[in-house]
Amino acid sequence: MKRSVNAPAKINLSLDVLGKRNDGFHEVKMVMTQVDLSDRLDLQRREDGLIKVEMSEGFLPADQRNLAYQAAALLKQRFFVTWGVSIYIHKNIPVAAGLAGGSSDAAAALKGLNDLWELGLSMNELAVLGAELGSDVPFCIYGGTALATGRGECIEPIPSPPPCWVILAKPPIGVSTGDIYKQLKVDEKVEPRSDQMVKAIHCNDYTQICHTLYNALEQVTLSIHPEISRIKERMRDSGADVSMMSGSGPTVFGFVKKEAKLSRVYNALRGFCDQVYAVRLISEKDA
Repeated sequence: MKRSVNAPAKINLSLDVLGKRNDGFHEVKMVMTQVDLSDRLDLQRREDGLIKVEMSEGFLPADQRNLAYQAAALLKQRFFVTWGVSIYIHKNIPVAAGLAGGSSDAAAALKGLNDLWELGLSMNELAVLGAELGSDVPFCIYGGTALATGRGECIEPIPSPPPCWVILAKPPIGVSTGDIYKQLKVDEKVEPRSDQMVKAIHCNDYTQICHTLYNALEQVTLSIHPEISRIKERMRDSGADVSMMSGSGPTVFGFVKKEAKLSRVYNALRGFCDQVYAVRLISEKDA
């Protein structure tokens, strides 16, 4: 038996950090949405009980460090599964980019194996399991657009933003989310933006969405990697309606409403970054 599952990237439209939790994580409130840049996982059931992971990018771990491997191991252990699985990951999402590539792979593995191993778990049950693997995994289980709270694992689906083009540009650096959070000083004077973002999305107000974009981690990452600021400026100067860093970075995304501007923005970024993508937001009907 075989299954193939897409694993879309995500971007943060808002990311508020409200404080430090007793469990060592930070309390967050953020709006996330998916774009149509995806990895693909091909799953094949094995009779020998083993978990084998291969991928198109040879520099990534294919052992217990891989989140898709961890997802398979978690399901096997929790539900006493005797089957194994061969997982091949076709990587398209940049690594260590703030786009939840690893988390999306884990979510795709959970969903695909739920079917392949005939476990019959609900989306809610998969999301609870996903939270054990990473804070972004529950969102990636549900997909679409959502308000995430807690440490990111409490998901409330909301409508999709109005359609637009999204330019993604990743500089040739990697960023550790844990390191960025360690250096973050929570500014209690900064008003959280996520509720405003939810309201703007419900109103289908593209202009207000652009005005409300916010990422509390951005200044920390920019202070370490000033080249991200130059990418943001280049994106706006070449015609993007707005630009912001996603997650802990270093990927910058920009919105382009008018397709006539798309090629100019894309080409302007190609001179700055090797990894530049022109993609679309995933709407409810596509999710």
